[in-house]
Amino acid sequence: MSINCIKRYSAKLLYVWPALGLVAAMLLHGTAQSAPRVPKADSEVLERLPLKASDPVGRELRALRARLNEAPDDPERAVALARRYFDIAGAEGDPRYIGYAEAVLRPWAGKPDAPVEVVFTAALLKQYRHRFAEAMADLDAVLDRDPGHGEALSWKWALHMVQAEYDEARAVCERRRPVASALALTACFATVDGVTGKARPSYASLQAALAQDPKRDAEFRQWILTRLGELALRGGEPASAEQHFREAIATGVTDGFVLAAYADLLIDAGRPAEVVSLLKDWTRSDILLLRLALAERALGSPSAAAHAEALANRFADATLRGDRLHLQEEARFELQLRHDAARALELALENWREQREPRDARVLMEAALAARRPDAAQPALEWMRRTGYEETRYRALVEQLRKMPK
Repeated sequence: MSINCIKRYSAKLLYVWPALGLVAAMLLHGTAQSAPRVPKADSEVLERLPLKASDPVGRELRALRARLNEAPDDPERAVALARRYFDIAGAEGDPRYIGYAEAVLRPWAGKPDAPVEVVFTAALLKQYRHRFAEAMADLDAVLDRDPGHGEALSWKWALHMVQAEYDEARAVCERRRPVASALALTACFATVDGVTGKARPSYASLQAALAQDPKRDAEFRQWILTRLGELALRGGEPASAEQHFREAIATGVTDGFVLAAYADLLIDAGRPAEVVSLLKDWTRSDILLLRLALAERALGSPSAAAHAEALANRFADATLRGDRLHLQEEARFELQLRHDAARALELALENWREQREPRDARVLMEAALAARRPDAAQPALEWMRRTGYEETRYRALVEQLRKMPK
């Protein structure tokens, strides 16, 4: 599960809200400026976002902004708008919306008496930017004031999972018992067990729990189906995994993570044409554009080169901004599209220091193999040993690394 993937949505042309102008200038894709351009007036439009004014999401954002403008000191209205920006960032994979959300919450930044929901929302934005320690501190502050805050507990669990702190994650599951539904609690424990050598029983328990509680809202159901897909893959059942990913997509909730997970399954299965069909309209998202470019390269598509160049430019721009959110994808880009194993390994190691999910281990092992540096894969090998992670493809990488001369 990706840290940015507990919640999500979709879109296409919204004017930058005047108060967010400077943030937008700093976060534009494709901009490699050494310093942000300061707008001459609040009314100046710096960019048109991919949301048409007639789109439901565009109308919703305008309404939320209008409500906040009527009472700019109202934290509830600020949180409502910031959370919606956060949701869209997750759906689109577009970090500009995080900048907009941060600007909305700026009046309460650093205030010890900031309302609980402001502090919680600030934690979400910090974890998106991989400021995990700061995000965890905010979540702990929320739980100190409201020990039963279910969302704060969920995100605390997610932060532990993304950093491979599985004992701590399991402890959070225990803390959630009084506030979580049976299905949510089962998913909590099953996700931890699924990466620590118990994928098949975890899959069975979560599938049974969903069958007992099928009438869930689409977003939560999608999240459960995505977890089932991951557990099925780890348990050696790719056909079942595909079924769950397709069901998750069919819920109608826009979620970049499940699209990426399904695309990876298709790429691994040698079905690139289906990846192109799935992702052809998702070029705004870096993580999905990477999968699209990989599939196009496999097909010999003429658009593969242009998409690879677009990715190179985006990663270069992100580096200039100090944005290192997609190190895993950048490592994979260098390895599989540019065939620069040394650079891929450098990025994969940098990524591992911050984020240690299964896909992070995989790209590190693959880069170490390609660079003929089995010693560099030691962090991932130790993770495999410690967790008992079962997925066949990963186990094969371990054996290849062990057999490679040092």
